[in-house]
Amino acid sequence: NTHVPGYIAKAADFKAKGVDDIIVLAVNDCFAMRAWEKTFETDKVKFYADGGASFTKAAGLEFDTGDFGGLRMQRMSALVEDGVVKKIHLEGGGGLSSSAADVLLGEL
Repeated sequence: NTHVPGYIAKAADFKAKGVDDIIVLAVNDCFAMRAWEKTFETDKVKFYADGGASFTKAAGLEFDTGDFGGLRMQRMSALVEDGVVKKIHLEGGGGLSSSAADVLLGEL
């Protein structure tokens, strides 16, 4: 996966442009997200769980993978300022182009 590592690699650049936090949110439980945090061995991003997919559903970002993994969140990136989504980039088909770190960074 290159999505999260891209944000880790560019964390200082985001901070320099005024970004307070880089947050990875996934439809997983807190134990899975803690494992992600340990895997990436970084304090440059925060890992949050949306265990019941309540945020994902409320934001209309869910998709169902069926028996593969059930309800998931679409791959995306967003710029949120004071609780307001200013930019959002949704990926279609699991790719990594519009939501990559370089894309969002280039818009700041």
